[in-house]
Amino acid sequence: MAELLRTKARKPQYCSLGPVAFLLIMIFLVFVGTGVLSPRMPMLGTRQEGAGEAAGKPISLPGVTLPRYSVFQGHLPIRMVYPQPKVLKPSRKDVLVLTPWLAPIVWEGTFNIDILNEQFRAQNVTIGLTVFAIKKYVVFLKLLLETAEEHFMVGHEVNYYVFTDRPAAVPRVALRGGRRPLVLEVPGAARWQDVSMRRLGMISSFCAQRFLHEVDFLVCTDVDMRFRDHVGVEILSPRVATLHPGFFRAARRAFTYERRPQSRAHIPRDQGDFYYSGAFFGGSVAEVQRLTAACHRAIEAAWHDESHLNRYLLDHKPTEVLSPEYMWDERLLGWPAVMEKLRCVAVPKDHREIRHR
Repeated sequence: MAELLRTKARKPQYCSLGPVAFLLIMIFLVFVGTGVLSPRMPMLGTRQEGAGEAAGKPISLPGVTLPRYSVFQGHLPIRMVYPQPKVLKPSRKDVLVLTPWLAPIVWEGTFNIDILNEQFRAQNVTIGLTVFAIKKYVVFLKLLLETAEEHFMVGHEVNYYVFTDRPAAVPRVALRGGRRPLVLEVPGAARWQDVSMRRLGMISSFCAQRFLHEVDFLVCTDVDMRFRDHVGVEILSPRVATLHPGFFRAARRAFTYERRPQSRAHIPRDQGDFYYSGAFFGGSVAEVQRLTAACHRAIEAAWHDESHLNRYLLDHKPTEVLSPEYMWDERLLGWPAVMEKLRCVAVPKDHREIRHR
């Protein structure tokens, strides 16, 4: 009996720890299985490589994907529902929609403005519209601004930059919230050709002085135009040109490029992509500054600033090309079936009456 008691006294007491050890092992396995103690999980207070990009990527868990959201002014964008793009069903079969250098050509039916509006609102962009109302051309300003308020960049912030030698004649137009007119007084000119050439230098100068600090994109248009249909953020890209309505069907040899070899705007007859209009172009402020600076330091060409614009865009391809929907003259060209919409159109006028007074 005494030997038995000694044996029991020497035997370790494992039985009382068994349930506790089992419980601890199970808790450890559960934590490892759920990833809480997984070696892949970063320790608190440390930064995982690429963590700064986490806000821009979907968050994925096994079997669950959380959508990406961009916070803008404290709100999350509305979840959008729209028709799925069809790879084998092109949006337009009757027109070219992509240049050989992969820049889009914007026609009605080639974009979804709701998607684009959400993207640009998230970036909080401000757009500048430049217009020159010199001498009697100021009479066109009211119609341009009124129709711009109806159709141009609706829902976005806009600065209207009005260059004029007659600031007192600039009309008052009711504007939406977030849109403002800014009158920039500039000297007049004896010839309309001088106004045409000098405007590029003025735009370049004001890009450096103001526009780089005030807006994200610039759109430059003639004053004797009116907006007739939607013109929105689909036209915003670093370097934007518009197909001239008189030449979008023509062969390059018919283009009215500058043909004098001594001119910096010279383009040989066997070169050229499209003929672009000088009446509607734009892009990021930095790109517009480069374009206008390059074009205004030159001798007067056959079609003035338009000739230099075409030379520059031959060497520096547009990142986006607008169809003639964005610059049209219905009185001269009618309304062909290929033009599903006329967005910006010329206002009928007597050139001799306007240009020489």
